[in-house]
Amino acid sequence: MPTDTNAAQDWLTTNESASIDRLMDWLRIPSVSTDPAFDKDCRAAAQWASDHLTKSGFTSRLLPTGDPEDSGKPIVLATNEPDPDYNGPHILFYGHYDVQPADPLELWESPPFEPVRKPAEGAIGERIVARGACDDKGQVMMFLEAMRALSETTGKPAAGAKYTVLLEGEEESGSVNLERFVEKHKDTLSQCDVCVISDTGMLGRGKPAITYGVRGLAYIEATLIAPDQDLHSGLWGGKVPNPINELTKVLAQLWDSDRKVTIPNFYDGVRELTNEEREAWKNLGVNEAEALKGIGLPPEASVGESGFSFIEREWARPTCDINGIIAGYTGHGAKTVIPSKATAKVSFRLVDDQDHEQIAKNAFKWFEDRTPPGCTWEFINHGGGAPATCATDSPILNAARRAIAEATGTEPAMIKSGGSIPVAGLLKSTMNLETIFMGFGLEDDRVHSPNEKFELDCFRSGAKSHAAFAAALWSVTGS
Repeated sequence: MPTDTNAAQDWLTTNESASIDRLMDWLRIPSVSTDPAFDKDCRAAAQWASDHLTKSGFTSRLLPTGDPEDSGKPIVLATNEPDPDYNGPHILFYGHYDVQPADPLELWESPPFEPVRKPAEGAIGERIVARGACDDKGQVMMFLEAMRALSETTGKPAAGAKYTVLLEGEEESGSVNLERFVEKHKDTLSQCDVCVISDTGMLGRGKPAITYGVRGLAYIEATLIAPDQDLHSGLWGGKVPNPINELTKVLAQLWDSDRKVTIPNFYDGVRELTNEEREAWKNLGVNEAEALKGIGLPPEASVGESGFSFIEREWARPTCDINGIIAGYTGHGAKTVIPSKATAKVSFRLVDDQDHEQIAKNAFKWFEDRTPPGCTWEFINHGGGAPATCATDSPILNAARRAIAEATGTEPAMIKSGGSIPVAGLLKSTMNLETIFMGFGLEDDRVHSPNEKFELDCFRSGAKSHAAFAAALWSVTGS
């Protein structure tokens, strides 16, 4: 039974150059999941990760996905045999090996799939610049190298703790086959006690954090249809409904004067913020004015649901946003037309126990109840995912807190994220599996953008934290 991970921490320090070289090798594989031209590269990236796990003592294999079978990107599924005396929790580690397209290529300072090491901007140390450097190869590699360190120093995979590893190849293209895969392998995956994901960020440089909640998502499209053809606005304006006029009137009713969403039962499943959470978040030192300044806005631009702070509105409250309106003439110059239809794309970020499918149904009903005279609707549900929140008194979460504090010398902040990670909601809704996010990215890592980077100081902290976490699991019983 390991009592500390000093040997593994030393191994990570001594072998860091080789660890970084391995990461660079993985980053050179252009595993872009959205483009079929990179299908062979995606498989190569999956095989690379599987081989790494095998060398760390795991039994790893590539499993097909899709319908028909093997029409999707393969999933890496790896397991290990725990120490006979291990009585701690079974951890599911999830990550993804696919990356976003690199376009626009002309904005990269170096080729996106030729990783380079550069001095970290505004910080001590270095950074790696490449597509996937942070999202998610760099963060997955923290875990892989931690497993290598534990295997090399203890002679046992994961230092004898029990892990299942699932690395997906379609996260950046909608995880279209993941739900089917999870259902097919539910018997295996449901044996896990909690999921750990490294695909989130820290509070800032030198400020590690555990994300214990992410928001879910519902995304719909509503098209308002009036005449069966575009009309001359001089001949028909003021005589018949203009779909753009009418749609914008309906959309304006989505919020009341306190900026609360007006869809009936929208807030079902939203938990009340505790005083402890509010106080803890207040003490994190988030600079609201600086955050707004960073996107070109003044302090008075902090607007949102009445009664909640800047950070509370992101981490603990659901939202509704119009993401696009498609209608009429939008080319150069003038064209006096009344269009036959107008479309709005609307998304809802959800929290706690909200049901994304019910939210979509309620939204469609809300639109129907406001149908302008002479008009009809067409609706599309683009799907979504459930929110996921891990209990803050979870013994496994507390083990993660201790591990990060040990590895970094800093107690991690407990934060939530306004973004959505669909796999967490999927695991929660299908197997009641909670997720702990041990992410080490930074806000300026340019994820999904040209010149994506990952700072080596973050890589070190993450690898050492994962090594410490595996040892800390031995002290967690009764899972």
